[in-house]
Amino acid sequence: MLVNIIYKNNNAKSKTADIVFFVDEKYNISSLKKNFSSAEYSYISDLLKISDKQKKILSFKFNSKKTIILVSIKKNIKHFEAENLGATFYENIKNHKQTIYVLNTDTLLNDFKNLIGYFLHGVKLKSYQFEKYKTKKTNKNITLYPIGKNLPNKNSQIKFRSLEEGTFFARDLVSEPGNVLHPDEYAKRINLLKKNGLKVNIYNENKLKKLGMNTLLGVGQGSIRGSYLVTMEWNGLKDKSKPIAFVGKGVCFDTGGISLKPAKFMEDMTYDMAGSAVVVGLMKSLALRKAKVNAVGVVGLVENMPGGNAQRPGDIVKSYSGKTVEVLNTDAEGRLVLADALTYTEKKYKPKFIVDLATLTGAIIVSLGSEYAGLFSNDDKLSNQLIDAGEKTKEKVWRMPLNKNFDKLIDSKNADMQNINYVGGAGSTTAAQFLQRFILNKTPWAHLDIAGMAFSKYGGALNSGGATGYGVRLLNKLVEDYYE
Repeated sequence: MLVNIIYKNNNAKSKTADIVFFVDEKYNISSLKKNFSSAEYSYISDLLKISDKQKKILSFKFNSKKTIILVSIKKNIKHFEAENLGATFYENIKNHKQTIYVLNTDTLLNDFKNLIGYFLHGVKLKSYQFEKYKTKKTNKNITLYPIGKNLPNKNSQIKFRSLEEGTFFARDLVSEPGNVLHPDEYAKRINLLKKNGLKVNIYNENKLKKLGMNTLLGVGQGSIRGSYLVTMEWNGLKDKSKPIAFVGKGVCFDTGGISLKPAKFMEDMTYDMAGSAVVVGLMKSLALRKAKVNAVGVVGLVENMPGGNAQRPGDIVKSYSGKTVEVLNTDAEGRLVLADALTYTEKKYKPKFIVDLATLTGAIIVSLGSEYAGLFSNDDKLSNQLIDAGEKTKEKVWRMPLNKNFDKLIDSKNADMQNINYVGGAGSTTAAQFLQRFILNKTPWAHLDIAGMAFSKYGGALNSGGATGYGVRLLNKLVEDYYE
């Protein structure tokens, strides 16, 4: 279903449109008098007396052609609550025959800046559907005409629209099946973002071999598809100041390799590139809104398959950092991809900080379910900034421990380290501890394990199920509040 938001009010006051008014939480409609005849006003007033005012949205039908919708706004509403209210509004209208709505904001008495912008943002986010491969599509367009004095300005409209496009792009990428979005195709799609102003560099296998990125290459060597490292640069400051950096795990499909996963639910492993999709979506958003920041996104794109040339349990590989890794389990592959990507990002760009994202461990789902992403970090300042951004967007994170005492669980007798901990538990922490070993110069770094957040079976406040795009809004808020 496509939702169009048109701010230019040409034929908005069409007689065929439903009219939406914003009122306070007590449904005081005195400010609406001028919009109705005395009979209509009395009619609504009488119906309100017997209506459930606990509901956030009420509808009143005058006749077959005219419906009035009232949306109640509580006094101290926060922006995420406005987004959720917009999502609720969408749920209320999505199955209506009506497709045109005029949103009159002149009756809005709340002074919260951009409240309507956040409301409409929630509508858009909730309306997303991935129907590319369905022969019978919804084919319904809803058009919203916001009018009045309380509309977001043009700059705010651009910010909301760019964030929606970045989030939807991430959701699209995650939703694509593995036979379509393999590493070769993924790299091509990222390359198209040059048109948005991003500088894109694609490192193929030959280039990666020369660089010595053997932990990344090892994951993909069983696949007939190529493996890639892709960098995206946004230079919004037009100077040479240090960028901020985001790194994503892009395992386009994860069979587990030789350490083969159980068949049941393996189809979900098409989502194992969600961390990279967040980075790509974020970089697109920053470019579209011309963010005043220098930023770089780096993604490692591979396919983990059990081919005749696949990496074996017990193999030892030398990483880009020079450190060696004993691969005890080929299904602990994401950390191998990120290892080379992290070191490369730190060495090449010397960023202010690095945030990496990955659907890395099932253990984080056991710990935090689908309420929080696991946050691991070597820096308190960066951690607190991420926690704050998570609370503001409700893409929440929960800080988990890192401690040198965990290192013994990934120390190897045959190499510098092993890629998995078979004893002692702490699966998510030891994975993060592994990644930390590839931050060589004490760069502030945070790892977000988003395994429980990237996909929602039943839907959430701002999505209707499927790929969530979790992380795009979180990281955009981090950039907006602290680095612009």
